[in-house]
Amino acid sequence: MSAVPATKAVTSADLDELCVNTIRTLSMDAVQAANSGHPGTPMALAPLVYTIWNKVMNFDPKDPIWPNRDRFVLSNGHASMLLWSVLHLSKTQAVNAEYERLGQPSVTLDDIKRFRQLDSRAPGHPEYRWVSGVETTTGPLGQGVATSVGMAIGQKWMAAHFNRPDFNLFDYKIFAVCGDGCLMEGVASEAASLAGHLGLDNLCWIWDNNNITIEGSTKIAFTEDVAARFMAYGWNVLRVGDANDLERIEHALSVFKKEKGRPTFIVLDSHIGYGSPNRQDTSAAHGEPLGEDEIKLCKRAYKWPEEAKFLVPEGVYEFFQAGIGARGAQTRKDWETMFAAYRAKYPELATQIDQMQKRELPDGWDKNLPVFPADAKGVAGRDASGKVLNVLAQSVPWFLGGSADLGPSNKTTLTYAGAGDFQAATPQGKNLHYGIREHAMGSIVNGLSLSKIRAFGATFFIFSDYARPAIRLAALMELPAIYVFTHDAMGDGEDGPTHQPVEHLASLRAIPGRQRSRRGLSLRDEVAA
Repeated sequence: MSAVPATKAVTSADLDELCVNTIRTLSMDAVQAANSGHPGTPMALAPLVYTIWNKVMNFDPKDPIWPNRDRFVLSNGHASMLLWSVLHLSKTQAVNAEYERLGQPSVTLDDIKRFRQLDSRAPGHPEYRWVSGVETTTGPLGQGVATSVGMAIGQKWMAAHFNRPDFNLFDYKIFAVCGDGCLMEGVASEAASLAGHLGLDNLCWIWDNNNITIEGSTKIAFTEDVAARFMAYGWNVLRVGDANDLERIEHALSVFKKEKGRPTFIVLDSHIGYGSPNRQDTSAAHGEPLGEDEIKLCKRAYKWPEEAKFLVPEGVYEFFQAGIGARGAQTRKDWETMFAAYRAKYPELATQIDQMQKRELPDGWDKNLPVFPADAKGVAGRDASGKVLNVLAQSVPWFLGGSADLGPSNKTTLTYAGAGDFQAATPQGKNLHYGIREHAMGSIVNGLSLSKIRAFGATFFIFSDYARPAIRLAALMELPAIYVFTHDAMGDGEDGPTHQPVEHLASLRAIPGRQRSRRGLSLRDEVAA
């Protein structure tokens, strides 16, 4: 069944429109079938996500964990039907926890038909480890874009550590889509500020500027000049005035890929999809099904068969295969050829990459760990932890991290010769300075871990409150992220209850999947507090 008239010669532009409308109608039908979800944003952003995936991004659907793939993060995760649609249409393949390709789709059409239902591979928000092709779990708004900063730092560090002349192994880009809600959340501001300082030119955020949230127009609470704010952060700010203009979207993304020394922020002006032109209830369109009558009106406007459900017209799968499928396969093949030559010339570095990708540790990672003899007075935990950190960072080349401006107090600074600081001009440095941004630090640690780097972040125990959402997500994603908390001496009393909490022990223990170590750092912990 085709949504293109048979008498018309089919052009590339026709196929672009057909693919975009396939994403839109799959999203509408899935939300309606579930009687739950958000159809508006997928309808509005289908042209953007289609362009990123089928025209710009280097991603091989046959190998979604290829190390140098571009990353796509859907920070406004309630619009997850965008991601399920492109994963399905691109025929992205599933990979299991043992990194084995399963020879089956990551997201089937049946999964989409069971959107938001138990055991469907098309849940209401993107879930890492549950669906191949999902780079990070994005539930709470702002977490996706903040995590993407960690991914961008990870790429910069890996390029500095592994790349050699004629071997540009790691040069991937990170595309993060966000909405008004993400940009209102403080964690996004923290992360954007640090990204600008670090000049992360491999990072692009695209803001769906649709002027609407659940309570109504953004004018009731969000009237700042967002573009000016990002320019002040040190970002390159671009604007696309029409979210349906594929050519302008592609041009803006091409400008991002050429930008040097600054992350890119694209303002994408859109009107959230909410059915027929006379519909007034925009909040319902954001968070509720459109209803059968509205869906028929939308499909009529798209020149779509009004009664068809979950229709993928003839030519759509093939057009994705000719786009992202062919481009991704060739890019990955070229990379694997280069990596084989790299392995022959730099076998030790190649082994490090292999171990990183499988989350393995190098032989002897725990050698030379300090021993602290029994002492009546005892050694301060942070002093012991600092000594352990410095040994581990030398034994595990891809182990790095830092503190939220408390390195001298936390004893988390890596002081051995050659450790260095991670800055825009020195991306090989292993000391990260997160600034006084505990929430962003937690998300960045997660992004680094998702990049297969062993990362840690540190602060005072009281500030675990500020990092808690990211800590919870690390546990949910089963990431080996490490958080170092010091200054939890409840008995001293010198700083009072605001800085020496007793309730935080119980609250952190309550997070499922979080592991705790009181004896220094354990790389075998999922999350160490």
